[in-house]
Amino acid sequence: MGSCCTPDHSCSTGAEGAGGTAVTVTDTTTAYAVSGMTCGHCRTAITGAVGALPGVVSVDVDVAGGLVTVTTGGAPDDAAIAAAVDDAGYELTGRA
Repeated sequence: MGSCCTPDHSCSTGAEGAGGTAVTVTDTTTAYAVSGMTCGHCRTAITGAVGALPGVVSVDVDVAGGLVTVTTGGAPDDAAIAAAVDDAGYELTGRA
């Protein structure tokens, strides 16, 4: 799911950088409690839905523990993450 694009939609390859100036973004990792997950399909559905959101760096789904850990470039958008989980057919019940 990797991309050369940074969370601010610029290219991190440096091909079209602004004079070689690097912007440092601090990644934030947030765990969410999600109900309704039971199998590998659930993991795939949530990983795809949440991973497609702007600013999401990585998604780790613990089906057995009912946790979805999301790493974002900067502060997470809880509402967007909750909506993506809901659209995938599950319920985000809050931060873990």
